Amino acid sequence: MTYRTRFAPSPTGYLHLGHAYAALTAFEAGGECLLRIEDIDRTRCRPEYETAIYEDLRGLGLAWPEPALRQSDHLADYEAALETLRARGLVYACFKTRKELAQAAQGAPQEGDAVAENGPAEREPSWRLSLAAAREALGAKWDRLDFVETGQGPNGETGPQTARPEVNGDVVLGRKDIGIAYHLAVVIDDARQGVTHIHRGHDLFTATHTQVLLQGLLGLPTPVYRHHALLLDDQGRRLAKRKGSKSLRDYRREGMDAEAIRALIAATPKV
Repeated sequence: MTYRTRFAPSPTGYLHLGHAYAALTAFEAGGECLLRIEDIDRTRCRPEYETAIYEDLRGLGLAWPEPALRQSDHLADYEAALETLRARGLVYACFKTRKELAQAAQGAPQEGDAVAENGPAEREPSWRLSLAAAREALGAKWDRLDFVETGQGPNGETGPQTARPEVNGDVVLGRKDIGIAYHLAVVIDDARQGVTHIHRGHDLFTATHTQVLLQGLLGLPTPVYRHHALLLDDQGRRLAKRKGSKSLRDYRREGMDAEAIRALIAATPKV
């Protein structure tokens, strides 16, 4: 079987050491690694960040088949998939704002609170996946949704895993602000690109449960997953763009080459 994985950053900021670790893990897994630019969030993605991604990866000595797939070039495909789910009654309109959804995070929102006909006229709805409808549509297949984890999840999960979409609830698949949400776009692209193995941080392990469900609903193949540890800063916090973690371009400006950056990654604490 062809071994094909991908590195799929979002151009919403400059890459940091954690991204470099994820990229090296994927590109050096032993098969073909694709580069995907996940730029569907038009509210946060910037051309300069995308340009920096290419520069940072080449600075690490990495290469990929050209051209890299850009999600913004395939919005019609994601919309078509969402329409398919909508036509099958597998998603429902939700008029809650992000703040309201956050306030409801202690308990899964109920469909009765978010029916399109009862939504405020001035709001555009988001579209949420209905777990109840998905379970009914899949029937006995629901209990057979599974995936193989060859790395480790955040709690040491490894080996054959039963998918438990209920841990994420009725996730948003179509967003008011950016259109298509991450979960739907990523499963379509993985299938489109023939991805057989997925390497990514274990902070995305829980997302796998929802993505396996979407693969089942849309008749898409389920790749093999390999989740890895995350890098920590000197305060024991996970590296993150939103926390202002030092960027790869800053390290390069200080004169660090690919070998020095690799050595720094090896010495950085991980969890």
